[in-house]
Amino acid sequence: MGKIDWYILKKFLVTFFFCMVLFIVVAVAVDSSEKTDDFVKTGLSTSQIITQYYFGFVPYIWGLLFPLFVFIAVIFFTSRMASRSEIIAILASGTSYNRMLRPYFVGGILLGTILWFGSRYVIPRANGIRSDFQSNYIDRNDPVKSANLPSCRNCFYRRIDSITYIGIKEYDTASMAASQFFMEKVKNGKVIYNLRSNSVKWDTATKKWLLYAAVERKIDSMKETTTEFPIDTLSISLKPEELRRDEYLKDRLSTPRLIAFIKREELRGTEGLSVLKVERYRRTATPFAVLLLTIIGVVIASRKTRGGSGMHLAIGIITAALFIVADRFSTVFATKSNFHPLLAAWLPNIAFSIVAFLMYRKTPK
Repeated sequence: MGKIDWYILKKFLVTFFFCMVLFIVVAVAVDSSEKTDDFVKTGLSTSQIITQYYFGFVPYIWGLLFPLFVFIAVIFFTSRMASRSEIIAILASGTSYNRMLRPYFVGGILLGTILWFGSRYVIPRANGIRSDFQSNYIDRNDPVKSANLPSCRNCFYRRIDSITYIGIKEYDTASMAASQFFMEKVKNGKVIYNLRSNSVKWDTATKKWLLYAAVERKIDSMKETTTEFPIDTLSISLKPEELRRDEYLKDRLSTPRLIAFIKREELRGTEGLSVLKVERYRRTATPFAVLLLTIIGVVIASRKTRGGSGMHLAIGIITAALFIVADRFSTVFATKSNFHPLLAAWLPNIAFSIVAFLMYRKTPK
């Protein structure tokens, strides 16, 4: 890393962080103006709103727009260098075009690594703060979302292994108890076991479920055996924290916990896991997109044009828009059809890698 490398890398990082900070100020101002009525209804103080909402909102916006602002930062400062003939001077000094790209690679890898770590651990924790506030204070007062809630919001039906199904009605998360419970085992299309109780409660001491007024039926081809229990203990692979509807689940789980959750739900035969799988793979694909967009940005902006920075920014914004559209389309195909989640997460990167290579080949060096 020579002086020119440090010069380019410094401009890269300073421009990027300036863009991010500037946009965060604008985003917070717009968001606070839109949610003013909701904030007033919560009855919370300004400091509480900042700690309980904006401490989660700011990292969420950063993670959402991180690649886009890397792209804009690269185009902005590289275009200014090109307009001042600095790129021409660097190449005229004997530095090859590939050698000039080194600080861009270093900056892209550095920022991509920051995003990779943040998307695995930091941003999910921040999303937990934001989503708790959103669900407790905002979604509850939203008539559209309230109308879409199921008639029995605290009723659950789960498959916990290959043959076992459980149902819980009116589950209360505070007391960890429910009014009704049943469990059935189905083998070869026939019910071989049935267990019902009038109420169920989680025992924090034994880490098991307590059934009250339970009736157990064991069924075989010849007879049915019925047993009644005033109190019965049940040990199954179902924990109280799994019994809540959380539309923000994929955003709040760290990557190791998300992977473990997907594996557990696959063993249970749960359907509709494509959204979670796309989120898992995207947390790796998006940091790679940072490096990819860095290269595309420098290839676009390093050529001196009559339009100057404005022309480069226009081309860059169009390219970024196409990238986002491709990303959204692949996600929809994965969640609504049989498109593989891994391919859905990486398809925009694959497509724009080809674009980056073709643009690099045609760039004057």
